Amino acid sequence: MAAILRALGVSVAKTEPMPAEKITSLQNPRVKELVRLRDRRPRDEAGVFLVEGYREIRRALEKRVALRELYFSPDWFLGENEPALLAQAEAAGAKLFELSKEAFAKVAYRERPDGLLAVAPQWQRRLEDLVLPAAPFLLVVEAIEKPGNLGTILRSADAAGCQAVIVCDPVTDIFNPNVVRASTGVLFSVPCVVDESARVLAWLKQRGIRTVATSPAAEKLYTAADLRGPLAVVMGSEQYGLSKFWLENADLPVRIPMAGQADSLNVAMATIITLFEAVRQRG
Repeated sequence: MAAILRALGVSVAKTEPMPAEKITSLQNPRVKELVRLRDRRPRDEAGVFLVEGYREIRRALEKRVALRELYFSPDWFLGENEPALLAQAEAAGAKLFELSKEAFAKVAYRERPDGLLAVAPQWQRRLEDLVLPAAPFLLVVEAIEKPGNLGTILRSADAAGCQAVIVCDPVTDIFNPNVVRASTGVLFSVPCVVDESARVLAWLKQRGIRTVATSPAAEKLYTAADLRGPLAVVMGSEQYGLSKFWLENADLPVRIPMAGQADSLNVAMATIITLFEAVRQRG
């Protein structure tokens, strides 16, 4: 590791860590395992997931996520800050592996990789674990199918200042590589809970948190609804929208006006519009 840092122009202390193991073969067991971890079943069985990219790994380290392994390939580096990130990850306990350009190309899932790929432990957070203010602002999403949408929704919730995102009856898992990528690493900073819709609704009602459900059939415009106070914005799946369960049990159905032929927006876009109307009202 120290030799790599020196080659890249980074000074190192006299007390040097052990050099990173180098992997060049595409048939190496670690390379094969990284490829397997793109799929949900191997991820869940191993209890880990992949974090690719400088920004995402940096945010994981900032939130003290205990990265188990960090794979890097200097041939793919895009900037000058990667060596410092490697040193930070190693100091935090991650084991480093240097991959050849070809080996990294095989394990990367991005079209334009930046030479950094980490393995992180999965976690389980319960509703009861959430620490909320007196007037919480939450986002609830139901049965989101596309990882890119779920990642964008997480990123939007962070930007809007939501204290948590609750994922009900998920079709895609929050540890999907494309969720991590689309969230730009916000997965590590916004508390995210996965649970069943009935249990989530009961938990919200018990705490006096109103639910606002978006539906094209609702009479009230989202801008006319009172989105202040304890609030959970509830959004449905891309294809079917919210289920009958949420539409019948939500405190306030609202709609986003549509002037064209389309009867609805992409779920990520609709989420952004609704969340930031709530931000406007809440001051």
